[in-house]
Parts: sequence; structure tokens; C-alpha cells
Amino acid sequence: MAGGNNVTFLSNATGTGLEKAWGGGKMALMAEATWGGGSVKLQILSLHGTWLDVKDSTLSANGTLNLDLPNGSYRAVATTATAAYVNGVFIPTHPY
Repeated sequence: MAGGNNVTFLSNATGTGLEKAWGGGKMALMAEATWGGGSVKLQILSLHGTWLDVKDSTLSANGTLNLDLPNGSYRAVATTATAAYVNGVFIPTHPY
């Protein structure tokens, strides 16, 4: 997996995070923020260079989501939410 076992998408920030590589597989998407009615979502860069929302990846309160994602470039977008911390943590799959 690219970038090790953890990817930081946003760190004490608001708005659009930087593009980060994800090697594919299961991810626990974790978000903490001052929400104020806002939200955080994950986006993937399409093959044509357009940022697309990842289905079922929006959080509007502190929490986690389990996602199964393809290899690609991702970013987090915090709308209205401030002081957002958004991380992706690799979830290994076991052969048993």
C-alpha cells in the first residue's frame, strides 16, 4: 500500500486537503472536527482528472467509516466543519 498504514488527509484544517495516494484495500476513515453543521467527505481522482465523491464516505460528526477502495489518489473535503482531522487507516485482510 502506498504511504504505509496511515494517510493524513486533513490536520487541523478546513476546506480541501492535499491529494494523497492510497494503494487500495480496506480503510477505516476517521474524522474529528468542530462540525457546526458541516461535513467531511472523501473524493477520488478519476482517470479523466475530475474529483469524484466516494459513495457513503461523508461524516457529519466525530466517527469512523469502513471503506473498501481501489488504488488511486484521494483527498478529503471539509465543508463548514473547522479544525478537521481526517485520517485513513489500512485494515489488513487475513487469509483465515
